[in-house]
Amino acid sequence: MLRVEGPLCSIDLTERSFTTEAIDEAAAEFIGGRGVATKLATDRLATDTDPLSAANRLYFSTGPLQLSTTSFTGRMNATSLSPLTDGLLSSNAGGFLSRNFAGTGNAAVELHGAADELLAVHVREDGVEFEAVPGLEGATVPDVTEWAEEQDLSKEHVVCIGPAGENEVRFASLMTTEERAFGRGGLGAVLGSKNVKLLTFDGDAAPDLDLPEGAMDDAMDVHREAATSDSIMKRQGTSSMVDFANNVGSFPTRYFEDVRFDRYESINGDRVEEKKYKKGTCSQCAFACKLPTRDEETGLETEGPEFETVMAFGGNCEVDDIVAVMKSNELCDRYGLDTISCGDTIAAYLKSEDEFGNVELIHELVENIAYREGIGDTLAEGTHRVHEELGVDDWTVKGMEFPAHDGRTLNGQGLSFAVANRGADHMYATFYAWEYPLVAKEEAFPPEGLTPEKVEAVVKQENTRALEDCGIVCRFSRDVMTEARFEAFFGEDIGTLREVGAKTIELERAFNNERGFDSADDTLPYELPDFEAMRSRYYDLRGWTDDGRVDTDAGSTALADD
Repeated sequence: MLRVEGPLCSIDLTERSFTTEAIDEAAAEFIGGRGVATKLATDRLATDTDPLSAANRLYFSTGPLQLSTTSFTGRMNATSLSPLTDGLLSSNAGGFLSRNFAGTGNAAVELHGAADELLAVHVREDGVEFEAVPGLEGATVPDVTEWAEEQDLSKEHVVCIGPAGENEVRFASLMTTEERAFGRGGLGAVLGSKNVKLLTFDGDAAPDLDLPEGAMDDAMDVHREAATSDSIMKRQGTSSMVDFANNVGSFPTRYFEDVRFDRYESINGDRVEEKKYKKGTCSQCAFACKLPTRDEETGLETEGPEFETVMAFGGNCEVDDIVAVMKSNELCDRYGLDTISCGDTIAAYLKSEDEFGNVELIHELVENIAYREGIGDTLAEGTHRVHEELGVDDWTVKGMEFPAHDGRTLNGQGLSFAVANRGADHMYATFYAWEYPLVAKEEAFPPEGLTPEKVEAVVKQENTRALEDCGIVCRFSRDVMTEARFEAFFGEDIGTLREVGAKTIELERAFNNERGFDSADDTLPYELPDFEAMRSRYYDLRGWTDDGRVDTDAGSTALADD
């Protein structure tokens, strides 16, 4: 089986030292990316660790396909205990970092301990350097990028935090390539708790990629199809989903009061496309679905907004001005904040104050959250921890705020939100694609209702998404990265490959079980038909107990899904 090559570089921030060690067994079993990082974390983290303590460990990891020149592979993984959900969580980001990371020769990098002053950590093929950067205290993400460029390192070499990470906002992002985010779960706060402002990766020690015989033809085909695709995403990114989701009734509005926004056309993909002024992409990818946008009247420039940001800062805050949503997006990128959690938490506050649509207040709140000033200090804790104080319902799962693709309409996606180890994260199974549907009719499911067949499909898609995160392969490769191509790239049949994804999910679940998670956390703030029965069916398929726990004595009985 194709797997990531290279050692683990373990960095002790307290001692300002590092060691390297082989992780061949983990790579052989879990390929790379999310799987390898999850295996390392579950082996090396105490289950009672506080996410914001020096004892927490933060992992960056790459996969074997980051050594290729294939489209849809410009991504990398980060894994740690989440200060938002309190569970083990992985997030990945696009941009151009992954191949510079691979150039260091490491398969994974681990940070543990905490520095006694603000640091930049430079990881090179020949070791690690520690640089005190007191002048970057409070610096925004663009400020950090400018500083790095002055050191002859472009933004493509940098992962950093903004003020939100330094101030341990529970939904602070790790930022790379200035505007790309390891967005969900607050991993930026983990880096901030360790007193690290940025890491840089550079080197020429990337190992050679040994693809199975014949796979090079598949790689060329993937690249060709990415380049020649006429997908609307090349013009509008994921904002192209606004009209479709709104018409279906899957576009949360006014802090989840409704599933449609009557002024959606003011913030849809057409409006975003009007502001797009050049192409944007990730490393080696010919699909080029990113959205560099500019408002000529104000001079505002940002990248996006993508669909979920349009929902969170548009419909959910009842804002019908695309420039205002662009500004919210730009502020979150500048300060290092997850746009989904930030937008939803602000929407909760707007509901509590009857201030929906107040754009000036929204932008003030983003900054207040990043610096924990005034009410921002409260909102920086996330919706789950403050909803009672605000007097609003708790629209989270496991503490994570909801994206779009509303589960009240797309019931299989609703089940996926409930059972996902990460919480309310649409990327964990992307099951909305099978219910809108965005896939072929013969593969699709009606959106309403939960059935055993739909639950089986949720398990299959979770396993596939986890496999992609081990690879690491972009979600938007769905139409070109067929099962046959996965088999060609990785040299194994698809059932065996999905077992890698299933084992990764089971490791996450078992670790979170030890932290107290069980079926009581696999819940929703709304009712779905036959939810408890189908949740039990999900546990059965996974080989878990009926209270949502991994039966470590019996071992898993349903790792594969086909």
